[in-house]
Amino acid sequence: MNMQNPLSRRTVLRGLGTAMALPFLESLLPARAFGALTTTDAVVKAASGPRRIAWLYVPNGIDMRHWTPATFGTDYAMTQTLKNIEAYRDRMLVISNLVCDKANQNGDGPGDHARAQAAYLTGVQPRKSEANIHVGQSADQAAAQRVGHMTKFSSLELGLEEGKQVGSCDNGYSCAYSHNLSWRNENTPMLKDCNPQSVFDRLFSNSDPRETAQQRALREADDKSVLDFVLNDANRVNKRLAYTDKQKLDEYLSAVREIEQRAARVASEPPMKLPTGAVRPADFSASVDKKAGGTSTITNYPDRAKVMIDMMVLAFQTDLTRVITMPFADEGSNQQYPWADADVPHHGTSHHGGDVAKMDLLSKINGFHMQQFAYLLQKLDSIQEGNGSILDNSLISYGGGISDGNKHNHDILPLVLLGKCGGSINTGRHMDAQNVPINNLWLSMLDHVGATDDKIGDSTGKLKLT
Repeated sequence: MNMQNPLSRRTVLRGLGTAMALPFLESLLPARAFGALTTTDAVVKAASGPRRIAWLYVPNGIDMRHWTPATFGTDYAMTQTLKNIEAYRDRMLVISNLVCDKANQNGDGPGDHARAQAAYLTGVQPRKSEANIHVGQSADQAAAQRVGHMTKFSSLELGLEEGKQVGSCDNGYSCAYSHNLSWRNENTPMLKDCNPQSVFDRLFSNSDPRETAQQRALREADDKSVLDFVLNDANRVNKRLAYTDKQKLDEYLSAVREIEQRAARVASEPPMKLPTGAVRPADFSASVDKKAGGTSTITNYPDRAKVMIDMMVLAFQTDLTRVITMPFADEGSNQQYPWADADVPHHGTSHHGGDVAKMDLLSKINGFHMQQFAYLLQKLDSIQEGNGSILDNSLISYGGGISDGNKHNHDILPLVLLGKCGGSINTGRHMDAQNVPINNLWLSMLDHVGATDDKIGDSTGKLKLT
């Protein structure tokens, strides 16, 4: 490693107006960060990656029978749904008895789905209106406000379902409430990007403003990869890297190319024929689904979910952003999940009325979402930086604003926190939050990633995670 004249941590690969950020490489760390260290082992020990934070959201409630562990502490038994991420138990914090009170009626009548998603990260009661929306700044945007200046994108809002922004989607509540998780301020949602090709272009193809529309058109007309334009620069950088970093760069470029191809394929492929064989109950209430503004089924959901997750990982790996939100679906979603042997409308199934068959189908949907989450964790944990992985340096929250979808209750919320944030979190346990606002947890998470805030929404303090 060239310790006297290292490459900049912000080195990017350039070519024909394209700029591609690089992943965390030891060779890019400034010499002053090492002091008198001279060996690779010492450098690795001293090095650590940036702290990242992300929120993954699941709608319509959970089959809590198969979610909540029976005991608290470190010696708890993994439940059926949580077993999907059992491999990360030592870096997992299951938190029970969190409350999102501002998703409750509080005098506003029906509309639990809209309130659940809008209040989840804001802790503010959404104003019941189709047009005059008002909620509050979300926790992710509080983080972006404090650490976003360190990266190209202060935050990244991803999604899988395109949502409406106007009209009524849930008993007089604007569709904006049901279809947005992130809010810049009380009346400005941060619209999520659900198009894989668009996300890829933002992260890579179009990450250099010098790429003109004409240059991009030429690149796409020739069916060229963004890598074709940066290979010369990549070869230049490669000569300056240590052996292990050469391998990392090669793996990174290969991953970018694979994801580029998959993003284009997912964006252009025709609808898939859904697998058959699963039983579709005939007694779901169409009126219930209509009230919540249920969305249509995405027939290539598994491919779309994985490519979005891969781009989330690349965004963290290249330090393009440190703040990400992504709902696996929006509140009121009627996405069907034949891939989980649950070829039924999600929202309708969540109104199970105590029917065990419907509850079992809901559990299958919950398990499918958790499997996508496990895929994210595996990818984050596979990328080493310093003496840990990206997962070790992150805080990834997974949960939703409704516990039992049939009751529409907003207490006993399902939530699991993954990652150790550089070793600052006491993981490997099931924790009783004792009915505090969920925004108390968000405040603590912000503390651990260096985005300290005093209050968000209805927070009453900070939930101790150490």
